Amino acid sequence: MVMRRLRPISLFSLISLIALGIMGYRRRWRIFARVLKWTPPHNQITVEIGLRVAMEDGVTLATDHYAPATGGNHPTILIRSPYGRMAKAGAFGIFLALFAQRFAERGYHVIVQDTRGRFDSEGEFFPYFHEKQDGLDTIAWIKQQGWYNGKIGLWGPSYLGIVQWAVAAHDPAIHALVPIVTSTDMRGTIFPDDAFDLGLAMRWLTIFALLDAYRGKPLPMQIGFIPRLERSTKRAFAHLPIGEADAVSTGAAVDFYRYWIDHADPHDPEWVTMNEDVRLAEVSAPVHLVAGWYDFFLRGQLKDYEALKAAGRHPYLTVGPWYHLQPTNPMGMIDGFREGILWLEAHLKGERSGLRQLPVRIYVLGAGWRDLPDFPPPSTERRYYLRGDGSLAESPEDGTCDPKRYTYDPNDPTPIRGGAAFDFRGGARDCRPLERRRDVLCYTAAVFRQAVTMIGYLRLELYVESSNPYTDFHGRVCDVHPNGRVVNICEGLFRLTPDNVQRGEDGVARITIDLWATAYRFAAGHALRLHVSSGAHPHWARNPGTGELFGVALRSSEQCIYHDADHPSALVVPITEH
Repeated sequence: MVMRRLRPISLFSLISLIALGIMGYRRRWRIFARVLKWTPPHNQITVEIGLRVAMEDGVTLATDHYAPATGGNHPTILIRSPYGRMAKAGAFGIFLALFAQRFAERGYHVIVQDTRGRFDSEGEFFPYFHEKQDGLDTIAWIKQQGWYNGKIGLWGPSYLGIVQWAVAAHDPAIHALVPIVTSTDMRGTIFPDDAFDLGLAMRWLTIFALLDAYRGKPLPMQIGFIPRLERSTKRAFAHLPIGEADAVSTGAAVDFYRYWIDHADPHDPEWVTMNEDVRLAEVSAPVHLVAGWYDFFLRGQLKDYEALKAAGRHPYLTVGPWYHLQPTNPMGMIDGFREGILWLEAHLKGERSGLRQLPVRIYVLGAGWRDLPDFPPPSTERRYYLRGDGSLAESPEDGTCDPKRYTYDPNDPTPIRGGAAFDFRGGARDCRPLERRRDVLCYTAAVFRQAVTMIGYLRLELYVESSNPYTDFHGRVCDVHPNGRVVNICEGLFRLTPDNVQRGEDGVARITIDLWATAYRFAAGHALRLHVSSGAHPHWARNPGTGELFGVALRSSEQCIYHDADHPSALVVPITEH
């Protein structure tokens, strides 16, 4: 082997490399802005850390103020978060500080605040119930500052969006909102389809416990955060009664979790008051909703869009391919910043040139971005009928056909896989492992000879019978790839009780499962597949089969799915033009 001697680097080359590195570091945010398609920054900034802002009841909340170094009056962006403000709070605190800096570089005063009872703020954290008054008190404080120019914008994802809605209808100083992957419907998010999103509740409260446990520790020491979260919640998902699962995961009872358990009834006055207090129809500030197709807030966020339109507003809507805990774009924050800065520039500064012409932008899975005048776009309903041979066809059975049967056992609940779960493994996943289970039925359409696009809301109309008056039926729409891979697209659940279904003379019930919405392009050579089961635990907590939402006793159900001429079960999808 011939060894070659490397030439020593010249002093000039070394100095040039160092100079380029320094220039690159100094211009790093301009470079990132170009790569991420953000507007370029144009200000140096100053930061005041740890201001104390007093609330109506005397509690003080820890607050940071980011501002252009040139000083002066500029619009204000208010961001309130329970996840921490700075590096000592971990990855989310770092993210939040970075985005606050990026806003300030573009000519804004940015107020970042720990919500009540979190990190450096006083008081007790109890989701939502203090956010209206605390938010309005913080806005009142902003108005007293010498740099306030009369305009406030709100921005943020997830719970940071919930706190926006808490104040949006209650102060005319709010001139723009950007709620990202969030919704006004707290009850419908925690209790989807009158089930309980155990995965969301348990991971969320455990994240808070771990944020507190890791607080102030160097980032390298926080590498065990996610594995520890998954170990703790996995034990809790299997525990009964559900009302004690919080202590299994965190080691102690969590007041707000047990409050949710005690107020599960959809007609509970607490939920009614909360919904009335939002006053969505009275929100006059322009709103840009940023959502994700695989996000658990999606259904509620699309309802918010419809409600704003019904109130005569003109919201913008962006729906990307994201799920909530997606590592490459957690909570849609990277794309949410880009959309947010354009929206806030338009409505706080009057710089509307960055706004797109059409109000709706969606990512069509399998095809890319598309701009639309409204959502959903015009479409044609196509019915795919379930048939006895396991196929999906555009015509129903023309005679009798034996129903398909399976047993749902809550001791071994059918699991969720990917989808809109609050899970680091959410989103699009290969669902073939589910198809090996005896409690999952599969129905498959013929292979598409040319591409087919579905944009809008899907539903599953099933004729069912069960040995149990309290049970669930679940549907999942999938794409079968030519290589056999089965990828989930969207799904939904119907919780059966003796009072919420109508039965025919033969005792068979007709139910409709809301499969949520999607924008999906099936390529030529792919096929549509439907899964029918009775669960997707823990996204929809297992139905114990006893009529008690949080009971300990478990009762199996013998399920029948009918698809004969008298019971034409069908998957209904919106077909749009390419």
